[in-house]
Amino acid sequence: MQDEYRTVARPGVHETEINRSRFLCALAPAATEREAQDFIASVRKEHADATHNCWAYVIGADASVQKASDDGEPGGTAGVPMLQMLLRRDVRYAVAVVTRYYGGVKLGAGGLIRAYGGAVGEALDVLGTITRRRFRLATVTVDHQRAGKVQNDLRATGREVRDVRYGQEVTIEIGLPDADVAAFRGWLADVTAGTAGLELGGEAYGDA
Repeated sequence: MQDEYRTVARPGVHETEINRSRFLCALAPAATEREAQDFIASVRKEHADATHNCWAYVIGADASVQKASDDGEPGGTAGVPMLQMLLRRDVRYAVAVVTRYYGGVKLGAGGLIRAYGGAVGEALDVLGTITRRRFRLATVTVDHQRAGKVQNDLRATGREVRDVRYGQEVTIEIGLPDADVAAFRGWLADVTAGTAGLELGGEAYGDA
């Protein structure tokens, strides 16, 4: 698994003009292929009068799903350079649609490749990306007497407290980088005099 990846910070559109053609790059985060396809469909509907609506998306932290479309532009001049720009920037779980309104001047294959790839690069610069890092889900079980101090100490040391449940004991869910597990186990034993339990769960990604 990838230790980290970048994704689009927020949905948005960035417009650029090249030789009188308008290029509008719409970017959005997409957790699944279905979300990416729905976003493409919504942009195509909004710009049904455009000359082309070319698109690319990458799903999976390891980029396991990669798809692109030239939407009528010469083969390999639109969707592929868009996809390559996403991959080069390490962007995952994201979809890009570049809408072109033709301005009457032909750009040639090289010009199209630069225009479509560049539109995605510029949009990423303007809208920004966020880094998401892999971590291990972990559950701390502690008695009620020590729970408040443990929660405060966790937050003070920058640990993300994801959930707290109160029963016979208090269960605190946190996220830990794999490399920190051994040190955290020692720290927890120290602050709770060895009374707390620690159970490791699966892996997930969170904001770095």
